[in-house]
Amino acid sequence: MNSTRLPLFFFLQMTLFFATLSSAEAAPGNSKLFREYIGAEDTGVTFSNVPIDSGVEFHFILSFAIDYTTSSHPKPTNGNFNYTTSSHPKPTNGNFNVFWDTKNLSPSHVFAIKASHPNAKVALSLGGDIVTGKQYAYFTPTSINSWVRNAIASIVQITKEYKLDGIDIDYEHFQTDPNTFAECIGQLLFHLKHNNVVSFTSIAPYDDDSVQPYYLALWKKYGHLIDYVNFQFYAYNKGTTITQFMKHFETQSSNYKGGKILVSIGTDKSGGLSPEKGFFEACARLRSQGKLHGIFIWSADDSKKADFRYEKQSQSFLAS
Repeated sequence: MNSTRLPLFFFLQMTLFFATLSSAEAAPGNSKLFREYIGAEDTGVTFSNVPIDSGVEFHFILSFAIDYTTSSHPKPTNGNFNYTTSSHPKPTNGNFNVFWDTKNLSPSHVFAIKASHPNAKVALSLGGDIVTGKQYAYFTPTSINSWVRNAIASIVQITKEYKLDGIDIDYEHFQTDPNTFAECIGQLLFHLKHNNVVSFTSIAPYDDDSVQPYYLALWKKYGHLIDYVNFQFYAYNKGTTITQFMKHFETQSSNYKGGKILVSIGTDKSGGLSPEKGFFEACARLRSQGKLHGIFIWSADDSKKADFRYEKQSQSFLAS
């Protein structure tokens, strides 16, 4: 190589190197993404009830698919029907069943809302807080391989039936270790993305010592497969201030470094920073810093009675 060209060659190589490094480390910018959980509480809410602003990217998240039995058929005992033991859901080791309101949120409803709103997509969420009543939905795999095998088969079937676009992970109770959770979920996400079963993925952690370690283990090994972090900021104490909220956001941005951390409101009288106390002011601050990656709300079921006040306000803010 001609020696006179060496300085230019190395300059171009170094420029490319630092540009690549900067791109890899840069936080994602602002987004007009709005997400809404729907269907967990059987309030009769439908997709069409929820206002959809054409100026945002809108994700409905069906809540929930759970790897527990759904059968509640009683069996006779000494001539009498025992409704207690037979209706108690049991874990199925990755064989997922639909637990959302299928009457009002059916495959035909999914098709209709996406046909009428080109900016709307629909995902399903796995796990959640409870199976039914006061029974927690535990993540309790028999083994990594068997759980992943069952999960792939059942999730692919549900996704194809409902023509879904994405998947969300929202387990909140665990009867295994963080590494097992990370491997099970990570391998499932890899298969779904690699085979184009879904186009986006998300997780929904919150700041609790019994929950966060599982999602941090998943993020550490499989974070590159996760598009959004639906962080449950409404799980913080009621009366959270703007200053506290901003600190919480920075802490979780550090925990899930490089991730798109979405901010959130709970319309079920949960905690966190409420709109009345400055939620949208905090959003404005994040947007000015290039850190507003989207807003999500838990949940449409709860928002219905107030005519989706905060859904309208959130989308209007994002679209502006």
